[in-house]
Amino acid sequence: MADQRVQTIVEGAREEIERAATRRDLDEVRVKYLGKRGTLTQLLRALPGLPPAERPIVGKEANAAKAGLESELEAREAVLEGLERRARLAADRPDLSLPGRRIVPGALHPLTQVHDEIVDVFTGMGFAVAEGPEVELDFYNFEALNIPKDHPARDMQDTFYVGGEVLLRTHTSPVQIRTMERQKPPVRIICPGRVYRRDADITHSPVFHQVEGLAVDRGISMADLKGTLALFARELFGPDSRIRFRPSFFPFTEPSAEVDVLCFLCKGGGCRVCKQSGWLEILGSGMVHPRILRAMGYDTEEVTGWAFGMGIERVAMLRYGVDDIRLFFENDLRFLSQF
Repeated sequence: MADQRVQTIVEGAREEIERAATRRDLDEVRVKYLGKRGTLTQLLRALPGLPPAERPIVGKEANAAKAGLESELEAREAVLEGLERRARLAADRPDLSLPGRRIVPGALHPLTQVHDEIVDVFTGMGFAVAEGPEVELDFYNFEALNIPKDHPARDMQDTFYVGGEVLLRTHTSPVQIRTMERQKPPVRIICPGRVYRRDADITHSPVFHQVEGLAVDRGISMADLKGTLALFARELFGPDSRIRFRPSFFPFTEPSAEVDVLCFLCKGGGCRVCKQSGWLEILGSGMVHPRILRAMGYDTEEVTGWAFGMGIERVAMLRYGVDDIRLFFENDLRFLSQF
């Protein structure tokens, strides 16, 4: 004969399980009957106080009732979960009459845009594009460029050494050396690529990009260099652009010169971008040192050459008025979408 107390609890619990409209309601029913202070739980805890003859009967029925209620709670929860899911789907059903979302097309990175424009200008003048390894030998990166191990010019740049005589190139000049090793004059190349230096602030990055140029042939002079760079400036910065040369020093060129371009914003009048000078420094250049030409097997009585090098980030920063080089590498779409 079933215990009346257990039967009353089970009937009450089943009615409330059926009436539960949400899973939250169902949780309240579970706590009410099966929780730590639930009705059925309290009955089980009271077993030691029952007469010895009733304990096994009530205990067995109470445990069976507990298992049955847990099963019914799980079944009802599955039903309510399905109802709630269907309600969410109905509420989130898309309105097919609404216009579609516009797909925003991608665009070239600003550094890629400037790189391509520079390459287009020089290939249009007859220069070939040459490439070389980014992991380079000390010989090609320094010694072949007239920078021996004890030369003070090595202090101009901090190098990432991989080990021994192997390093990450600090400029793309090694490509010029490798090209001259295997090619006799005339040589007319540009060398774009990534380079690496131990430097990081708002105007320097440990990884950046350069484009260097080299021309070696009979009768090459500084006048040819100036004409080439003047045409480059007009093509990149506009037809009114002008350049000026300032004496400088580089171990691999003699004579050497820094090249400035007329500020394309104020046209020489002075502004924030050019720091009121009217000019913007864009590259270094000069006549290839005769010692380098002789080391490559070139006859310096027959041929001469000039070279130049510029940072793509530098040109992009000047062109777009960007004052922090790190913006080019942070991949912030708010910045990149402006280009």
